[in-house]
Amino acid sequence: MPHDISLISTIAAGLGLAMLFGYAATRLAMPPLVGYLLAGVLIGPSTPGFVADVALAGQLSEIGVMLLMFGVGLHFSLSDLMAVKRISVPGAVVQIAVATALGAATALWWGWPAGEALVFGLCLSVASTVVLLRALEDRGVLDSVNGRIAVGWLIVEDLAMVLVLVLLPPLSGLLGGEAASGAGNGVGMTLLITLAKVAAFIALMLIVGRRLFPRLLWLVARTGSRELFTLCVIAAALCVALGSAKLFDVSFALGAFFAGMMMRESEFSHRAADESLPLRDAFSVLFFVSVGMLFDPAILLQEPLKVLAVVAIIMLGKTVAAIALVLLFRYPLNTALTVGVSLAQIGEFSFILAGLGMSLGLLSAAGQSLILAGALISIALNAALFGSIAPLQNWLRRHSPLAQKLERRDDPLAELPMSVDQALLTGQVVLVGYGQVGQRIASQLDRLAIPYVVADENRELIELLRASHIPAVCGDAAEAAVLIQAHVARASMLVVTSPDIFKTRQMIQIARTLNPAIEVILRTGNEEEGMLLESEHRGHVFLEKQVLADGMAQHIAGRFRPVLH
Repeated sequence: MPHDISLISTIAAGLGLAMLFGYAATRLAMPPLVGYLLAGVLIGPSTPGFVADVALAGQLSEIGVMLLMFGVGLHFSLSDLMAVKRISVPGAVVQIAVATALGAATALWWGWPAGEALVFGLCLSVASTVVLLRALEDRGVLDSVNGRIAVGWLIVEDLAMVLVLVLLPPLSGLLGGEAASGAGNGVGMTLLITLAKVAAFIALMLIVGRRLFPRLLWLVARTGSRELFTLCVIAAALCVALGSAKLFDVSFALGAFFAGMMMRESEFSHRAADESLPLRDAFSVLFFVSVGMLFDPAILLQEPLKVLAVVAIIMLGKTVAAIALVLLFRYPLNTALTVGVSLAQIGEFSFILAGLGMSLGLLSAAGQSLILAGALISIALNAALFGSIAPLQNWLRRHSPLAQKLERRDDPLAELPMSVDQALLTGQVVLVGYGQVGQRIASQLDRLAIPYVVADENRELIELLRASHIPAVCGDAAEAAVLIQAHVARASMLVVTSPDIFKTRQMIQIARTLNPAIEVILRTGNEEEGMLLESEHRGHVFLEKQVLADGMAQHIAGRFRPVLH
């Protein structure tokens, strides 16, 4: 038996403790990510007992970074971003600027160098995509307007951080850190060379990778070998990440991100995501464990006020800035609170950026520990913040004059235009939600010449519908004012395409109060919820799986019917 088993012991201890602490965190209604970080703290050099190999953990974490960024690229959807670009792009840019300024100003007040203060502020400005997606999925609002805005916001933040990872090394010398190779040519020339290499890499990926990766996946998929397909996906991610670093001097993260983006162009992209998920999850866990190993718990006792300041910037400064920006774009209070709470934490990009700052001499070990402390506390409390959205919204509506004023403010998209033909507002269908399901229903209604009014929270979507002369109202249909504007009192049918059972109940109650005879059509993906809604006589419920099965069965029957006759 070999004597040097440090790699095995590091992986075994990391994954074993991560599983135990992750399970404990889940039982305490916290994200498992908190448990992974705590597992790293326990086997790190700052705590007594077993100490894992920090150098090996660092290399494992690099693989974790590659696969994390590969997953981000694989799920990156330009169309999703474009759907909410008018709020997500400026909102994310301004919020990053505000949070960076708050963090940098605080660090300068502590007497830190300007370069370190800037990196510290940037680390506090970007939220965790992993934490956000899990929180939205757990609450069933990932596909809602609020969820799409929050995810679009995070996509812009991620792209901004990718740019920071590219630009920070050539600017390191100017900021007071270690000068990048080639810095003797001057900062301007070094930056120009770096941008030229990045541009060459991106051009190569867009021109060659866009065609090569889908073709490669197709060829491997034809073999019918599942393990070969998984191997192809992982090998492509790691090889592109390593090759981009060696040939173009770009980060592993950027290379893996573009590998995922190019693989998304393939018709097998969903299969690639599913097949690579277990390995991506395993190494992502090791990444968070390795980050936890760098955390020194003594910072909590030595610098408690600084830790509180960091948590305040993450959970208060960022949140207030995001809420104000969303309200400025005339979105409802619920959207503003959801987006604000979504950003009240930091995660993987903060760790990646902090690690890069450490390697460039732009961030001290104490600064990294403060960032890790802020991440641990903010992630642990984020679930509780999500649970407080509804009570806080109700309290603000009752007690805050400003919130009441915002709810009553004039909004041209919250009312139907006077030019809408009144004949279209009697016996019409009120269609709540204009996502993929809603659009298909609307298409059929158009084909059958059945009048309808759309109610949706996406302002950009409502503007597009009105430009196409489709009656549409912007707002949350769980509020009476929105359904009143949709003329639900004179409608023949209410069709709710959202699977949110809580809001659906409110919509039905409002609609039947205004129009007791209205017919209600509902959608749900949960069989128990569907049976409950039907037992309460809420309306006709379509269960997604049942509809799919019925459609397939009808098609099969149609094909066999001529033979049977």
